[in-house]
Amino acid sequence: MSTSLTATPGQTIGPFFGYALPFERGNELVPPGSPGSVRFHGVVTDGAGAPVPDALLEIWQADHTGVVPTATGSLRRDGWTFTGWGRAHTDDEGHYNFTTLEPGAASPNSAAFIAVAVFARGLLNRLFTRAYVPGEQLNRDRLLSSLPEERRQTLIATRDEAGLRFDIRLQGDDETVFLRYPGHLP
Repeated sequence: MSTSLTATPGQTIGPFFGYALPFERGNELVPPGSPGSVRFHGVVTDGAGAPVPDALLEIWQADHTGVVPTATGSLRRDGWTFTGWGRAHTDDEGHYNFTTLEPGAASPNSAAFIAVAVFARGLLNRLFTRAYVPGEQLNRDRLLSSLPEERRQTLIATRDEAGLRFDIRLQGDDETVFLRYPGHLP
């Protein structure tokens, strides 16, 4: 981030994500330009549509064949081990990006997706969502099918010249659908 933000002892909710949690090449699940690599990117905006410049995103995903990786070493990128996990912060315009593989579906009755967690100022707890890979398999996914049709589009990434784009709206019109998992505090 180009903006200098100083955390104070009383701040339990940022703005500290951009300098306290990222690590070298944390957004590179695979090296840029490697065979099969895609850019997973987007913008995080608040309820007024303004960019959130100090958010942090974590992603988890299966590999291109749908296998969930079990390799260790996520915090120390070695350039060839795909761990399926990454972390990136947003820039001053709310943009984030990852270099990764397009995931495959982890089971026959689901669609391929990237799990996303969002940490940002003003959030007392992280938010969970999914970025589904566009395609025919979306019709067989139980979670997507359980949502009203007009809300499903907030979970589906779009293809562009760089790869997969997934914008996240924290609240308001077209708010991204967020998920709650067992044991996750509201």
